[in-house]
Amino acid sequence: MPEVDIHIGGRVFQVACQEGEEHFLQSAAGLLDTEAQSLAEALGRVPETRMLLMAGLMLADKTAGLEEQLRAAQLELSQMATARAPAIAAPKEVEIRVEVPTIPDDIVAEFAKIADRAEGLAEQVADAAAE
Repeated sequence: MPEVDIHIGGRVFQVACQEGEEHFLQSAAGLLDTEAQSLAEALGRVPETRMLLMAGLMLADKTAGLEEQLRAAQLELSQMATARAPAIAAPKEVEIRVEVPTIPDDIVAEFAKIADRAEGLAEQVADAAAE
């Protein structure tokens, strides 16, 4: 299983992926990095876990928005098909396929592991500083 160095928010993470899926991982990391960079510009330095969480939530919000746009477009197409051909029975369901980039589950799991490790390290640093 190949390991790939990905760059997110000015940090480097080593993530394992399936053979041949390295470019998908790099692409997903690029999307996450774009969000992380905008967070860094807006907020300055933030803890790794917070940066990854917030960047992931921003991507999820964009995905939800795209899904809503897709549903609205499907409804509009369905209404247009019904209006143009009232004498002809409209199909029960209009299927439109649009591929929306998503982060594969194994990458999300790796991000969660990284976040857990970072939180543990942050707690250790906080404990050491308190002593």
